[in-house]
Amino acid sequence: MEEIAAAAGITRLIIYRHFASKEALYRAVLQGAFDCLATQLGRGPEAGGYGVCAQALLAVARADEAGFRLLWRHACREPRFARYADELRRRAVAAVRAALAARVPREHLEWAAHAVVGYLVEAVLSWVEFGDRARDDQFVAATNQALRAGVRAWARPAGEGVRRRG
Repeated sequence: MEEIAAAAGITRLIIYRHFASKEALYRAVLQGAFDCLATQLGRGPEAGGYGVCAQALLAVARADEAGFRLLWRHACREPRFARYADELRRRAVAAVRAALAARVPREHLEWAAHAVVGYLVEAVLSWVEFGDRARDDQFVAATNQALRAGVRAWARPAGEGVRRRG
């Protein structure tokens, strides 16, 4: 708590006025990130989208990078906090599943829904860490293009794989 207070430029006493413990502070950060992402999911898919949008996830991540990272990278590994990440992933997968139901064969739907969520979350986490904020629009366009290509590939009837040249 001392390190947190120092990083925030306040005293430990101020933190303890608002949070009874480090766990309570951790839960508050997770809840804030969860609520922001749940709001985005509640808006529904963008026109022609996949239920979860790279632009929306990136906006949430940019608004609270530490909270986004904590929720998607760390909370899932800690039993006391995993429910936040699990519930958010469940909601995201449900939204993507519904958006892809008419585009992806039933036998691939569950896999595709989980793959889209996993791809988007990892893409956004990596971009926030290594990408150039000034190029966020390019990231969103490239990420959406990759998703469209993936969905087209999943939607092909069995046996219609990509043809190799040469």
